[in-house]
Amino acid sequence: MAVVVRSGRGGGGSASSSAPRNFVSYRIFVSAMFTLLFFATASVLFSSHPAHFSDNSGMQTTGRAYMQRTFLALKSDPLKTRLDLMHKQANDHIVLVNAYAAYARKLKLEISKQLKMFEDLAQNFSDLSTKPTYHTALFETNEPLDEEVLRQFEKEVKDKVKVARLIIADTKESYDNQLKIQKLKDTIFAVQDLLTKAKKNGAFASLIAAKSTPKSLHCLAMRLMGDRIANPEKYRDEEPKPEFEDPLLYHYAIFSDNVIAVSVVVNSTVKNAEEPWKHVFHIVTDKMNLAAMTVWFKKKPVERGAFVEVKTVEGYTFLNSSYVPVLRQMESANSQNLYFGATRDANNNIRNQKHVSMLNHLRFYLPEMYPKLHRILLLDDDVVVQKDLTALWKLDMDGKVNGAVETCFGSFHRYAHYLNFSHPSIREKFNPKACAWAFGLNIFDLDAWRREKLTDKYHYWQDLNEDGGLWNSGMLPPGLITFYSRTKSLEKKWHVRGLGYNPSISMDEINAAAVIHFNGNMKPWLDIAMNQFKHLWTKYVDREMDYVQLCNFGL
Repeated sequence: MAVVVRSGRGGGGSASSSAPRNFVSYRIFVSAMFTLLFFATASVLFSSHPAHFSDNSGMQTTGRAYMQRTFLALKSDPLKTRLDLMHKQANDHIVLVNAYAAYARKLKLEISKQLKMFEDLAQNFSDLSTKPTYHTALFETNEPLDEEVLRQFEKEVKDKVKVARLIIADTKESYDNQLKIQKLKDTIFAVQDLLTKAKKNGAFASLIAAKSTPKSLHCLAMRLMGDRIANPEKYRDEEPKPEFEDPLLYHYAIFSDNVIAVSVVVNSTVKNAEEPWKHVFHIVTDKMNLAAMTVWFKKKPVERGAFVEVKTVEGYTFLNSSYVPVLRQMESANSQNLYFGATRDANNNIRNQKHVSMLNHLRFYLPEMYPKLHRILLLDDDVVVQKDLTALWKLDMDGKVNGAVETCFGSFHRYAHYLNFSHPSIREKFNPKACAWAFGLNIFDLDAWRREKLTDKYHYWQDLNEDGGLWNSGMLPPGLITFYSRTKSLEKKWHVRGLGYNPSISMDEINAAAVIHFNGNMKPWLDIAMNQFKHLWTKYVDREMDYVQLCNFGL
């Protein structure tokens, strides 16, 4: 037992003495590693090439000596730490001053005095370290620093830092605002560019929507045509009524291939007429839409005793290429590109291909189409009649042929806007400042028209314009030429225009008008119509017609 006890004590003493020895060895190892690391770092520092501060600061050191002092500062001279801090502070302010000077140059500010101040301030910081007094005593010596010199250097650095901060504080708000303004300008320019592109795309899309046949209109025409085919006995041609040629009645001419638009014109006129049984509507359409137009007015006869005549362009046999210049030009190889090939006219305006249709040129042949009538009122298919119009047949025309509302104001809508006055034929015959007028509502004295032989005049100018060089595309320019000095100006209340493109027309003006005109791309039967005006048109749509609801007109 005694042996066992002694062995146990000896084992315990060996374990307890080994722990201190291991701890001491570990400390010796760590110390050796730090010593090696220290000498390695010192070797790198003392063997490095001379270093320089940032190019922006302009404050250069003398390289090896300054690095040695910096490294030994903690051990040899505590003043070196103060010098390093002052050097860094000066360098930071040089960078800041140069940054504001760069902003000022970029923004092109009219502050040359401040720019010079910034440049001088940056140079003063740089020159401070190169002064002989400081350069030798502080930067080129390995001896302990002179505290008095260092204190003087520190004072000058702080003075210059204070001046720099004052100048920056005075100009900071101005520069920040200028930067914000510049950023806002850049943003505005970018947004304007996007807006311009969006407007162009929107205008093009609107034009496509306006000039294409909506599905609802196509549906209506097809259903009416189907009714005509399914029930031929119900829609037999009738003999012309004597009222169609009675000069004592009030006659209207409407040329269109749009069934529902024509029905609105007729309905609105009849509902607002004082004596509707004296009103006769002459509707002319193309061969494709004749059946649909006929079926509509057979299924829904005009109320209150008014008369409706439906015919086709082809029914007027005198309208052929030997008599009508436009038809002759359409058949000519030299002119076909003008009517069918080019999508834009000479002024880069997009051509409306509806102007190719003979329906639009019928307005120049009214005396021949209705030889027994004395007066006739021409209405476009995109108008709505709000008042009785019979006063126009009693109007004193003062010997004029055409009664229309003038559209000019200031320099706008003058003849110079529609005709090519660089052409000698136009320049010699017309006044570029003459006031233009509008189609849409026009009362024509057919007797005066015949006396003046204005259809021949129209033919003469249409022949001259075979190459399209006299006027822009459209029906108004040849109308302005044909009825030049032969148009009587009507009061504006007779005809208010712009409901198809101008949302700012006042309701007071609209309510006072006899006729409102949805000229423009936003026709009331399209999805792109302006909602604030659409109800003025839809209230005259015959909602009881089955096909209107079936074709989803969205009324």
